Amino acid sequence: MLQKREKVLLLRTFQGRTLRIVREHYLRPSVPCNSALCPQPAACRNEGKLLSSDVTHYVIPDWKVVQDYLEILEFPELKGIIFMQTACQAVQHQRGRRQYNKLRNLLKDARHDCILFANEFQQHCYLPRERGESMEKWQTRSIYNAAVWYYHHCQDRMPIVMVTEDEEAIQQYGSETEGVFMISFKNYLDNFWPDLKAARELCDSILQSRQERENESQESHGKEYPEHLPLEVLEAGIKSGRYIQGILNVNKHRAQIEAFVRLQGASSKDSGLISDILIHGMKARNRSIHGDAVVVELLPKNEWKGRTAALCENDSDDKALGESPSEPMPTGRVVGILQKNWRDYVVTFPSKEEVQSQGKNAQKILVTPWDYRIPKIRISTQQAEALQVANTDFRVVVRIDSWESTSVYPNGHFVRVLGRIGDLEGEIATILVENSISVVPFSEAQMCEMPVNTPENPWKVSPEEEQVRKDLRKTHLVFSIDPKGCEDVDDTLSVRTLNNGNLELGVHIADVTHFVAPNSYIDVEARTRATTYYLADRRYDMLPSILSADLCSLLGGVDRYAVSVMWELDETSYEIKKVWYGRTIIRSAYKLFYEAAQELLDGNFSIVDDIPELKDLDEKSRQVKLEELVWAIGKLTDIARHIRAKRDRCGALELEGVEVRVQLDEKKNIHDLIPKQPLEVHETVAECMILANHWVAKKIWESFPHQALLRQHPSPHQEFFSELRECAKAKGFFIDTRSNKTLADSLDNANDPNDPIVNRLLRSMATQAMSNALYFSTGSCAEEEFHHYGLALDKYTHFTSPIRRYSDIVVHRLLMAAISKDKKIEIKENLLSNKDLEELCRHINNRNRAAQHSQKQSTELFQCMYFKDKDPETEERCITDGVIYSIRTNGVLVFIPRFGIKGAAYLKNKDGLVISCGPDSCSEWKPGSLQRFQNKIISTTTAGQSVTFHLFDHVTVRISVQALRCHSDTIRLEIISNKPYMIANTELFHQSSLLLKSELVKEVTRSMEEAQLAQEVKVNVIQEEYQEYCQTKGRSLYTLLEEIRDLALLDVSSNYRL
Repeated sequence: MLQKREKVLLLRTFQGRTLRIVREHYLRPSVPCNSALCPQPAACRNEGKLLSSDVTHYVIPDWKVVQDYLEILEFPELKGIIFMQTACQAVQHQRGRRQYNKLRNLLKDARHDCILFANEFQQHCYLPRERGESMEKWQTRSIYNAAVWYYHHCQDRMPIVMVTEDEEAIQQYGSETEGVFMISFKNYLDNFWPDLKAARELCDSILQSRQERENESQESHGKEYPEHLPLEVLEAGIKSGRYIQGILNVNKHRAQIEAFVRLQGASSKDSGLISDILIHGMKARNRSIHGDAVVVELLPKNEWKGRTAALCENDSDDKALGESPSEPMPTGRVVGILQKNWRDYVVTFPSKEEVQSQGKNAQKILVTPWDYRIPKIRISTQQAEALQVANTDFRVVVRIDSWESTSVYPNGHFVRVLGRIGDLEGEIATILVENSISVVPFSEAQMCEMPVNTPENPWKVSPEEEQVRKDLRKTHLVFSIDPKGCEDVDDTLSVRTLNNGNLELGVHIADVTHFVAPNSYIDVEARTRATTYYLADRRYDMLPSILSADLCSLLGGVDRYAVSVMWELDETSYEIKKVWYGRTIIRSAYKLFYEAAQELLDGNFSIVDDIPELKDLDEKSRQVKLEELVWAIGKLTDIARHIRAKRDRCGALELEGVEVRVQLDEKKNIHDLIPKQPLEVHETVAECMILANHWVAKKIWESFPHQALLRQHPSPHQEFFSELRECAKAKGFFIDTRSNKTLADSLDNANDPNDPIVNRLLRSMATQAMSNALYFSTGSCAEEEFHHYGLALDKYTHFTSPIRRYSDIVVHRLLMAAISKDKKIEIKENLLSNKDLEELCRHINNRNRAAQHSQKQSTELFQCMYFKDKDPETEERCITDGVIYSIRTNGVLVFIPRFGIKGAAYLKNKDGLVISCGPDSCSEWKPGSLQRFQNKIISTTTAGQSVTFHLFDHVTVRISVQALRCHSDTIRLEIISNKPYMIANTELFHQSSLLLKSELVKEVTRSMEEAQLAQEVKVNVIQEEYQEYCQTKGRSLYTLLEEIRDLALLDVSSNYRL
């Protein structure tokens, strides 16, 4: 029997008035207790994760402990934790979305022995707040009351320890109930977990940081920054148009000076602004940190400033102040923060020399973050000196606690040591932490949900599934075309002639959702990861290998479950007559690699010996099957040409993407990098996948117009194309950017017959000007905003890679629900609401960006490791050809085709000298000046000698590495001659490039192996790590880059868009 209560909420309006809202609050006689000791599990309806029964006690943290010590409660050693609903709501309302989501993920994680108890809905636990009682006292009283009930509910069989920071509560309740104890969190760790040193040290660090913060707020009177405005004032100002909200984006090349606020939501429409807002200097940034959601007040127009057009060293940002800025742009100052986006930060402690120069202060250390965009952080700790000595040569993780208006720097606390500076594993760990990527192993509970497929117990198609699926094993020639050595085959194709003469085209995708049930442990984990993370030498899978490389991989010659889209096409025009969606059973006849499929398409049948399925057949059978396969590949290619032509007429773009693929040996080590030739079969497969994604998008939107997951690619802002237009103009080309159609045609026509690199760079610039493609819920925006600019389609989604993208899993479930709806069958699964789906889309978009950034950063790490030990003065491989693609006031940006590197080359050095080239074209530094024009820059010495560098000039460049202690090493480029390094024969150029890249990979890999041997790491460490983490790991650079080709629209190398 439900009991009705009333709950009073006090909310503030935009005008600042207090609004009293009374809501109905229903209490239940029983709610899930999720304890293995529950005497009435049926009445409590316990489902899912249960607290372990083999612990000595349960621990219940008070609301303040959950807020301040959540990172300690995340330690897997701490078991039997009960989070009360009251404490969780305090985190949600007082600590923001990021902290609350961390708590939610902790509760969902099967690896952690903790549960949520809804104490405010249990009739014996709920306590109304008394008149005059503070919110804090009521929260502690409610949690203690629930702890007592929980102890008695478990029939007094499990002692309960409530941990709190409230000394009064400890005195009041400490000995009130036998079996329920109340102590401070520090005492709990000291007495119950004396061997858990890391947790106790972290607790001391947090306590010290909090004490320092309290002392500082009492002692300091002078303010370094203005106070932030109250939330109600900010909201009222946003609504009236006085203030603008957006995300703070700090320029990493000028972190002390330049940040920009990208407009969000209504702000971009209501303000009338078409560009970002410049936030100039740290004072105007007002304690906001990169990624924060901030509120900005525009400055008067006479105070507006422009972007600095000069190249700038990361470690000398202030030197750009003297450079002439570009045209003034909207400029503002931060008046408040709506949402802090603080995370774990990797930092470096000051060197011993820096400590001595600063003087001894045993209580505070100023650490430098690895990310240039984050300000220095002040660590307050009693063990400062010991930490300083121990961690000088290490990367460490810290968290920010606060940034008071009286402090120049934010305050934080030490969390853990990550790894030694310069060590490969330490640097990889840094990249993972900086991108908030967790690579914990799949848990036992998650692996228990997985199907079994062993020689003793092989997996088979079930009779139940045969009844409900369309069986294509005997009727369709199904085959896959993938990169050589690909293990996770998630898509296959088929084409056949129907009895009526028409054609049937089929796209068959691995049925991952059959094995991954909604809200199962593995589903929650896959949702959290959101994608497979590809680093330069390893990958971290979204799903365990039993699925990704076995039962969900559509390998040749084995039965597999699939989700298929099949179209009936007109036999001559290839126009679509009808489409069928559904679950199928397939057996792929061939697992082809791209080059083999292309050879068959071109009529070169000598490749047959490289196709295992044909190699051992007798001549007659081989000929029959070969003719059948060649017809299918040819017909697929014809159909793909027709589909592509149709998209081309609508303005589909061909942009710069991944251009190499990896060739692996039997041991999965890199054998070579070979050119990703513009094979037609690449286009054939891509067009079939795009067609499937497009039709599935239309289907799920028609069935669920307000809760379908689609992918949009907005039209870019025209001002972002200005540099592209000017660069093309320098070579005599006109780029029309009014639409995707005119842009595509212009890029096709912008070909320099003497230098193919020009078109490649122009396409790269077009990519940089693009907005990012994003997932969204259809209930969140108007239909005219659904379109995909790059693909020239009105609706698009991702359906074809559910093994490595969680978005595709969601789309598969939507498609299955749409099919059930058409058949008027009850939809079994609860679909996500528009609000929940939009939140999930934000999460997936965020994880995709993290995946892209981490992949790029790890590749740059390997490039630096390769060049680091080379002498740039004598090593032949450090001298190469470069192409100038952008002009700045003090230098140029150069592209190195040989290694795919983009970087800055200075024409004016730190001493004020400019570059000069003598009769032999070799460069040297002399006194003089630079004069910048739209498409060229002239360096003139005081003696009157001048040298001109034009856009797209080929120059000779020396590559070296700038070793940095606090940040990642960076590639440095120096122009040593204004003439090309070699005559650019494109074919030789690519071969040279790929040969050298292969050498780079082998040399870095060899260095890694030598380092491992020096540290006595055994050969089987990789197998052991695989067993522990259930992850795929290899030592081959660029492994599986082919699989991120769909991310090519986002060029994360656009760091130099200044």
